[in-house]
Amino acid sequence: MASMDIPAGGKDAAKAASPATSAARVPGKQYMSWLTLAFMTTSSVASLRAAPSMAVYGLAAVFLYVVPAIVFLIPTALVSAELASGWNGGVYRWVSEGLSKPMGFLAVWCQFAMTIFYYPSLLAYVASTFAYIIDPRLASNGLYVAIVIVVLFWTGVWVSSRGTKAVAGLASGGLIIGTLIPGAVLVILGFVFLGQGNTSAAPMDASHILPQWTGLASLVLIVNNFLSYSGMEMNAVHVSSLRNPDKEFPKSMFTAMGLVLLIFILPALAVSWVVPAHDLSLTAGVIQAFDAFFSYFNVGWLTPVFGVMLVAAALGGMLTWLAGPSKGLLLISRQEGYLPPFLQRLNRFGVQQNILVAQGVVTTVIALLYAFIPNVSSAYWIFSVITTQIYLIVYLLMFAAAIRLRKTQPDHPRGYRAPALPVLCVVGLLSSLAALVIGFVPSSQFGGGSVLAYVGIVTAGLLLLGLLVPYLFYTLRKPSWRQHVDEDPAEAGVDA
Repeated sequence: MASMDIPAGGKDAAKAASPATSAARVPGKQYMSWLTLAFMTTSSVASLRAAPSMAVYGLAAVFLYVVPAIVFLIPTALVSAELASGWNGGVYRWVSEGLSKPMGFLAVWCQFAMTIFYYPSLLAYVASTFAYIIDPRLASNGLYVAIVIVVLFWTGVWVSSRGTKAVAGLASGGLIIGTLIPGAVLVILGFVFLGQGNTSAAPMDASHILPQWTGLASLVLIVNNFLSYSGMEMNAVHVSSLRNPDKEFPKSMFTAMGLVLLIFILPALAVSWVVPAHDLSLTAGVIQAFDAFFSYFNVGWLTPVFGVMLVAAALGGMLTWLAGPSKGLLLISRQEGYLPPFLQRLNRFGVQQNILVAQGVVTTVIALLYAFIPNVSSAYWIFSVITTQIYLIVYLLMFAAAIRLRKTQPDHPRGYRAPALPVLCVVGLLSSLAALVIGFVPSSQFGGGSVLAYVGIVTAGLLLLGLLVPYLFYTLRKPSWRQHVDEDPAEAGVDA
């Protein structure tokens, strides 16, 4: 889910050019292969964190992932590719040109605001996973989870505010160490487990391909998977780096979608094979599965090792998101004067420290809710839904802007033109809108908590941070808040 940048010059190019000639020669355009872009996109989207929430449904997890892939993932990938190949600057530029600048600000604000709910849910996963290293009983202790969230988040803010380049290295290493290797090991252990004649904890016969229909609550499961696919639009900025975007980009995206589905589906199934649904924690389910497999194969000492690997990956992801959306919001706000000067101030490392601190205060308040909501899994589910709701506003604006840009600027040069773009946009709009509405319905994963409280928290989160706060910032803005900015958000490596 993190934006990634292509180096201005590759190592091979640097070796090929001699010092004498490189100074005089204008560097040629650097291309990337469609497979490289596919891997970049896969690494930006795929994660093991969502596996437990779908493992509860056993074989039906396949259906729950494939449906949102068809109605949301494909339209998002192809539409954002056309926008990225025609207009630099990411979502803010697309929506500003297609709709209006206020709508552009709303889009970039929602990209930033959704992280406020994303961090507590991500760090709750970290806290529960880490509990298996010291004491598994802590995984369901709300006070412990809240304390870990607060401590880790503020540590991340401190690290990010130092402007250290180690952040990028930690994030990249975390993908391999904490996602790809554990994911592959989990699936292999699962197949060996079943191959030795053990019975799966979840039924794997044809009658369980579809999830059990429990009314609207069943649809909420599909809605939550929309967020699993968020971030596909970020690497679309690299579509112009392909030699033949029209042919190579669809190939790259469909390869990435296949890989993403495999990374999401296979670990979820592996978890369901060894951990019964009624014992599964939404936050600690992955490490629960490792613990069960390692205990079965008499290598239980590996559980803490893999716990550390999963924690490292999650923390790397948090640091990446801390540095990205907040910087995009800062640059747009300085250009247009959307935020007061206090929030635009930079520290001596050139980092938007005041925005990070303000964000940290809100995140701390949200984290404390874990201490007061009896069931940690219920709190995790609520914050995941609010994160999805706020991010869906970005996609609604993006699809609407894409339709309008095709009408108002049909001859604007584009490196890639999505086939049947109006149809893709309508499908994306309707699915995003349906997801937004259905998100207010509590799913069975919410547990036995108060439905009224659930709807109240989700509504308050969406209206307050997703709409009211950006409206106030836009209404109260002053011309004197504008500052001269040389840096382009797109060139800064942020999707703003």
